[in-house]
Amino acid sequence: MARRKKASSIYKNSDNYDIFKEPTSKYRTEILRHKNILLFNGDTLNEKLFKKEFIDLIVTSPPYNVGINYNSNNDELSYENYLDFSEKWISNCYNWSKPQCRFILNIPLDKNKGGQKSVGADLTNIAQKVGWKYHSTIIWNEGNISRRTAWGSWLSAAAPYVIAPVELILVLYKNDWKKTTGTKISDITKNEFMEWTNGVWTFNGESKKKIGHPAPFPRELPRRAIKLFSFVKDVIFDPFAGSGTTLIEAQNNNRIAVGVELDKNYCKLASNRIIKETGALEFNEESYQARRFAD
Repeated sequence: MARRKKASSIYKNSDNYDIFKEPTSKYRTEILRHKNILLFNGDTLNEKLFKKEFIDLIVTSPPYNVGINYNSNNDELSYENYLDFSEKWISNCYNWSKPQCRFILNIPLDKNKGGQKSVGADLTNIAQKVGWKYHSTIIWNEGNISRRTAWGSWLSAAAPYVIAPVELILVLYKNDWKKTTGTKISDITKNEFMEWTNGVWTFNGESKKKIGHPAPFPRELPRRAIKLFSFVKDVIFDPFAGSGTTLIEAQNNNRIAVGVELDKNYCKLASNRIIKETGALEFNEESYQARRFAD
């Protein structure tokens, strides 16, 4: 019994709420329970997915609505429907978050498919509308200008396109910016802190072919966000878990990871990648449990 208590205790977050003892729910299916990671198959649009405030930090990159084939997600909504979709999941995340939760949201600056749209500004307004407070914006410089194919009126002032090879990383929070709860243990180095508090981050994107997901984001993004904006043992949440990148970085940086993914195929991809990237399995009931997928 003593060994069981010791194994269970590592999953408690800093406020002693044990997310790993959350009761089963008909609104989600547990796919993977590995080390400090929980992965669920479920729909982030469902407000009944979770009943308690349990999140210390959200790090995510939602669908961009630019026609990417996500299998289970429609990425070609009208812009109005896309904003409605965004408001719903952002509101749900707010309700599942603890006071002083931070929200790191990777989104495009704008989009030109189907007409010019100010995505970054519109989603910032939506987040504030549902209760999130704005702190700052980090510019992620991908340096992918060579990939552009649309120029508008070539060598003419008639109708040129201006395309910025950057994405936004919004930094939002609930109630209060200063964190007074949690372990209060930070593991960021002096050099990391000085570099990452500069509001321009420069690193390459991730390879779709390498990961096997149509829109993966690089591990460097959640790694920086987790170390800069959370304490050790905080609960990190990704409502669009995709290939499991945020969950991997949370586990590898001594945090607790909870993810939700709508598509069962991506759940399987994420599960396999998580196990590969976070070390050997722990073959005991309390630290590891995997669910088989229905045919």
